Amino acid sequence: MTQETCVARKPWDLAFTAEPTEVAGLRRVMRLHLSIWGLHDLIDDAQLCVSELVSNVITHLGPGTPATLSVSMNGVHLRIEVHDPDTRALPTLLDVNADSEAGRGMALVDAVAARWGVQLCLDRKVTWCELATGLTSPNGHVEGPGVQRAQDLLEFYGGAKPPLRLASGQVGRAVAEESVIEVITDFLHWLRAHGCDVDEVLDRAQTRYEAGLDGYGDGLSCCSRT
Repeated sequence: MTQETCVARKPWDLAFTAEPTEVAGLRRVMRLHLSIWGLHDLIDDAQLCVSELVSNVITHLGPGTPATLSVSMNGVHLRIEVHDPDTRALPTLLDVNADSEAGRGMALVDAVAARWGVQLCLDRKVTWCELATGLTSPNGHVEGPGVQRAQDLLEFYGGAKPPLRLASGQVGRAVAEESVIEVITDFLHWLRAHGCDVDEVLDRAQTRYEAGLDGYGDGLSCCSRT
């Protein structure tokens, strides 16, 4: 398994009516998709961008305006677009102070996004922004110490290399047990980074472990407390 083929992040879009009551729902949809995509660290910034881009439509075009939210990957950047039917009202970045109420939306987007802009089409306007993901490839995962160690272990197991033997004695067993706990923790990080349901995987592993006990009998008692 390589990092380049880990996570499929297919573009998606959602038509909506620009109303204040719709913003919370769009934020939830964004959170759900980014969780599935393993981009947990981007959720807050992405939700902020969605809120401000949609609020821009409501403010300048009025409630009830038909619009579309589109989300995709542009290389290793997360791209968020809001499409609306008006090609005249263009978002602008204003030089506003801390007390200003107007013009703050795009300033907030500008503060968290790597870049943003406006694309004019014949029948619509597309206001977009892109967030840096920290990915090494569009289908990869965000690196972290635990995730990388688990990846190394997967490659180790895949190579069918002989496992390390358990050290003898109580101290050796305690050290080995802590190492196993660390390995399991790393795999949980790896699963979360790939958008997997950690609880479901743990349940399946427990079921498989218990089913396998019948075949092993009492032979595996190295971690017994008795």
